[in-house]
Amino acid sequence: MAVSSSDACVSIVHSLLCHRQGGGYNENFSKKAIESLVKKLKEKKEELDALIAAVRSSGSHVSRCVTIARTLDGRLQVDGRKGFPHVIYARIWRWPDLMKNEIKPLSFCQFAFDLKRDSVCVNPYHYERVVTPGLDLSSLSSLSIDMDDSGLIPVGIQSSPISLQHQQPHRHFLTMHSGRNNVAMPSPSVVRQSHHTAPVSTGQSEAEYEVGPMWDQANIPDTDNQDGIDPNIPVYSRSFETARTELDEILQNKTPPDHWASIAYFELDQQIGPTYKVLYSRPSVVVDGFVDPSLDDRFCLGQLSNVQRTEDSDKARKYIGRGIQLSLQDQGDIWLQCLSDHCVFAQSFYLDREAGRSPGEAVHKIYPQARIQVFDLVQCYLQLQQLSARWAALDLRQVDLLDANDDHNSLSVDDFRKVCTVSLSFVKGWGPDYQRQTIKETPCWIEVRLHRALQVLDSVLHTNSIS
Repeated sequence: MAVSSSDACVSIVHSLLCHRQGGGYNENFSKKAIESLVKKLKEKKEELDALIAAVRSSGSHVSRCVTIARTLDGRLQVDGRKGFPHVIYARIWRWPDLMKNEIKPLSFCQFAFDLKRDSVCVNPYHYERVVTPGLDLSSLSSLSIDMDDSGLIPVGIQSSPISLQHQQPHRHFLTMHSGRNNVAMPSPSVVRQSHHTAPVSTGQSEAEYEVGPMWDQANIPDTDNQDGIDPNIPVYSRSFETARTELDEILQNKTPPDHWASIAYFELDQQIGPTYKVLYSRPSVVVDGFVDPSLDDRFCLGQLSNVQRTEDSDKARKYIGRGIQLSLQDQGDIWLQCLSDHCVFAQSFYLDREAGRSPGEAVHKIYPQARIQVFDLVQCYLQLQQLSARWAALDLRQVDLLDANDDHNSLSVDDFRKVCTVSLSFVKGWGPDYQRQTIKETPCWIEVRLHRALQVLDSVLHTNSIS
């Protein structure tokens, strides 16, 4: 007899689990994910029945949206691990090897994940899989992904760096460096062969890509904390849409600045040359290593002289090449594309959040031709509000409102400004996995201050009377 929303949760879970696709998540994780979903839908009987019908019929029956509340960062936590909910359930019931960049909502889905509404549809049959032309899906079972692309980030996995030769320009990844592991994030629809086919390098040359650890998500052992998420990351109580509405009200009362970004170039801890400002009328700017005069949409670092330039800086500058392109979208979101033949390394609070790390904890390695978002204005606003609350707690000596495990027991306005900044190092990385511990030890890097975000910061500081 077919189960329905009127049956006990355990019966519904067992029935839905029978339709799990093999080769993806292990049964224990799938069961917990399904249990979590069924409990959320128990009071929404029509949606639960729609989910049961869709899964049992493999999508042959037209079904309605099946929705759960959207979290601030868009991800769902299951069994100590986080992932995008629509991807998790699509993997369980449809495509076990799905990557998050391969899923697209169907036109009739009213609560698709990409719409960023307060509720998210997790009906796996309201989405379709989009694969880059030329990618053989039949071979995916024998391939290994650098990161579980649902956003699930396990910890405690160690591996030595592995290098792929530069003659493979079509493979690009973004790597996050933290104190415990390197997590390599493929750019959209990028897959590569598993590590046993790649030669292990005893050292990294300038003409190689460094690749992080690889694993099969289905074979990750159960641990107390597999998600790689710092439990101390603040959780905001307001919805993303509420924050967007508040932000829109702030921006309506502020005239857009003449420039949307200021870019300062550094060698080690010394700024070289004047700060370059990007006109608001120019939605994108290229920062490269050539010697041409800088234009309204191009900042050429090659022309900048430094009588105290070190040998390391001189050598690194030769590899900047075509550099990067920064693009402004919407009212203040920033996207970055690596145009160089060599990697760039980014410190981005937005990427920290996407990777499930504490703000400022990780360094993100961006591979040639990869294009990713590095700044989100709504998230910036939420982080500024969180800092404001911590400031108030410190000011009132309300220690109980602060994270007891947070080593930062004081704040300054500079902590607020960092949220409005993206820093990038060319060629050379820094952090726990490198000899250089801070970006100020890298031979050549830039700091990008975002003016629209600084306007929001000004509003937050004045609203909360922070001087």
